[in-house]
Amino acid sequence: MTSPTNPPFDVSHLGHVEMLTDRFEDSLDFFTRIYGLKLSAREADCAWLRAWDDYEFCSLKLKRADTTGLGHVAYRAASPEALARRVAVIEASGYPVQGWTEGDCSHGRAFRFEDPFGHVFELYRDTVWYRGQGEDAPALKNTASAFTGAAPRRLDHLNLLSSDVTEFRRFMETCLGSRVTEYIRLDNGRLGGCWFTVNNKTYDLACTEKHGGGVGRLHHVTYATDQREDILRAADIFLQNGVHIETGPHKHAVQGTFFLYVWEPAGNRVELANAGARLILAPDWEPVCWTQADRMKGQAWGLTTIESFHTHGTPPVRR
Repeated sequence: MTSPTNPPFDVSHLGHVEMLTDRFEDSLDFFTRIYGLKLSAREADCAWLRAWDDYEFCSLKLKRADTTGLGHVAYRAASPEALARRVAVIEASGYPVQGWTEGDCSHGRAFRFEDPFGHVFELYRDTVWYRGQGEDAPALKNTASAFTGAAPRRLDHLNLLSSDVTEFRRFMETCLGSRVTEYIRLDNGRLGGCWFTVNNKTYDLACTEKHGGGVGRLHHVTYATDQREDILRAADIFLQNGVHIETGPHKHAVQGTFFLYVWEPAGNRVELANAGARLILAPDWEPVCWTQADRMKGQAWGLTTIESFHTHGTPPVRR
């Protein structure tokens, strides 16, 4: 784990997350009216959403379901040739493969596969660029659409839960060419968490050890803001609208992000975060190790991590 890795950059970035909700209309109202995402398109059972500076048509696909949690997580390949290379690696990896889908209104055909813990991933290349029109047209040509309120700027990352973080790390490094930037090593030798990136961001996906059973569970989805002050204002917006604020605003020790966690109406955890200007530019970056003793100190400024942060995930575990 201490050996640095250098990703092949076949995969350019985290593209979108499909989130399941058993309270579709309430969840859609939260994400558009309160959280501040923009509606690109909708059908009876799906809505395609994006933040104001996401260049793609969709970064969050909200889907009506009889449960909550993750539908799939999607990454965009750097080129058609890169997509073909990654698909060949995945097919030879031994991990479960679902095969090609035709895509939807936001992107072209995609290749779907699974990790060992029930999470569905997909890789795609062809995408629909969002073009703001009318009132949604940006005042500046170098932004994707109009800025409104305290809305988050872009999709940042998501956190998945698994029973074996070491095996999940092997999956991410094999299938997506990800590298680890930071990790937690527990006293018993297990990995308690890993933070992965496919580019120069500090991370685009985290995996932490699950507590309480279940498979294919989602911990949270995160959008980034420009400033910490945006998150402070969002906290007041959530308070005014009766949204459950789980923890924060505060600063993480791992990755150093300023954070605020809330639950949308169906119970999926959503974060707003500001990472400042942190990037991983060193090709020989040494992954940062956090010990169990480090984590027992709480968050960066001493806030104790609340119990629900370790136990709550979606879908809920049926007892």
